[in-house]
Amino acid sequence: MDTGTPAKNPESTGRIAEIPPEWLEEFEAAARRPLRERFRYAFIKTYKPVMDDADYRSFESMADYRRWCEENLPDWLGYGRV
Repeated sequence: MDTGTPAKNPESTGRIAEIPPEWLEEFEAAARRPLRERFRYAFIKTYKPVMDDADYRSFESMADYRRWCEENLPDWLGYGRV
């Protein structure tokens, strides 16, 4: 999507100097990897308490699902009402 704002070149803003050289080396090495390998390392499985403890769950209604989330899931997972 073109926002009409020209992209900033990191070299022209001096920000390239702020990036540690070892980070640049790691990025360049990752960019050379085949796409299949990059996908393999791109997604990290994080255990979600309660959510990951059953193969599946089904609910009669969205209200039942929301109630279950509020009663069973930790707030930090973000499934509660705002």
